[in-house]
Amino acid sequence: MPDLRITAGFLPLLDSLLLVIARERGLAAAQGIDLTLVRETSWANIRDRVAVGHFEVAQMLGPMPIAANLGLSPIDVAIVAPMALGLGGNAITVSNRLWERMLKAGAPGSIEPAPAGAALARVVAAGDGRLCFAVTHPFSGHNYELRYWLAASGIRPDADVDIVILPPQLMADALAAGTVDGYCAGEPWNSAGVLAGAGRIVTVKARLWPDSPDKVLGVEQRWAEAHPEALAALLRALYAASLWCGDPANHAEAAAILGGPAYLDKPSDLLLRGLSGRLELARGETVRVADFFVPNAHSATFPWVTHALWYYAQMVRWGDVVHTPAHQAQAARSYRPDLYRAAIAPFGASLPTSDEKQPGQMRFFDGASFDPTRITTPSA
Repeated sequence: MPDLRITAGFLPLLDSLLLVIARERGLAAAQGIDLTLVRETSWANIRDRVAVGHFEVAQMLGPMPIAANLGLSPIDVAIVAPMALGLGGNAITVSNRLWERMLKAGAPGSIEPAPAGAALARVVAAGDGRLCFAVTHPFSGHNYELRYWLAASGIRPDADVDIVILPPQLMADALAAGTVDGYCAGEPWNSAGVLAGAGRIVTVKARLWPDSPDKVLGVEQRWAEAHPEALAALLRALYAASLWCGDPANHAEAAAILGGPAYLDKPSDLLLRGLSGRLELARGETVRVADFFVPNAHSATFPWVTHALWYYAQMVRWGDVVHTPAHQAQAARSYRPDLYRAAIAPFGASLPTSDEKQPGQMRFFDGASFDPTRITTPSA
């Protein structure tokens, strides 16, 4: 019988999958964990309920532990990320009206980010009203990858377009109502916008930044230090879930479980789009996107320090924090590959031996690569 009680918070997104499968397939119980999952409505609630001790762990936005440790959160509590919850999973969706304007400006029918961004830049330059895009949280991969795409396309975030905050489950409705012109969110909320006839997916995170993280397991640092065995057991359960979810033969069952009323409460065929990488860009127009969401391959659950430093670099770039060597060191300490390796070692898996990726390994759609030794100015 499970003897370790852990309560985890999550948002209704595709990348809550590992937590859900760890519970529903008995993988947590096999590690001696009584895992309770609590669905939340916003990332702010997730952050605050971890901070006040309602949740031992939670699905979190990748930059959120870094922001907490840099003093950018309302409650001053240290949070660490000992595991990533997969790679990719996000997309950028625009309204039908904006897509028509992008088409006239030369947008391709594909999801390639460079030509789509160039078309959007021409729309912005032409005027005809200021555009507004939504992201899920200021300290989110969605915010920083949207900003990266816009800036690399010649569009100045905040100066040329507005960026606002909305919970992901409200984005499709906001697009349909004309409140926003586009959004960057995780699945299934891009597919929900398409299904509602409100918009079109124009590009995806997997093409903007291949093999990129988005959500992590966030843990209050004092709890992690006080309960190392419980945390290690949970990491093993989540890793076992990632192996199961990584098998395409299990995708239909995974989508059915995740779509249950306690979790996403959505039709399984909608969730299968992101899980399988067969996305419907617009009604009746389906494409296969390799590695759209990766649960296990490519070291998908490893908490790379380089990923933490990229998020930190974006915080510096967009004025969220002033760069100092101490801040950079704090950001690097927010991700804990040491805890991951110790927990996952019993699987006998081939794990990265370095905490950081080699120079040039992290490349983006515009041909740039990330060098964590060159975080020096807000324009870096």
